[in-house]
Amino acid sequence: MAVVNPLPKEKAAPEVQETYEGMTKRFGKVPNIFGTMAHRPNVLKNFLSFYGAVMNEGTVEPRYKELAYLKTSLLNGCEY
Repeated sequence: MAVVNPLPKEKAAPEVQETYEGMTKRFGKVPNIFGTMAHRPNVLKNFLSFYGAVMNEGTVEPRYKELAYLKTSLLNGCEY
């Protein structure tokens, strides 16, 4: 199976640098899933908008949403 590694900041496209800085401030690092998406800056940008809407809106607490997608990943054998 092919492996796509996360892009380190120094190899990421210029349009991703601000996103990397924001994630580093928030999480202390760029989570691997976002670093991997950085291979396609437009995908990362659009996913972050979607992810923010899912996690920050609605009546279900974000921690339960996180548990739901982690459990789904586990059931499907996804490493992320």
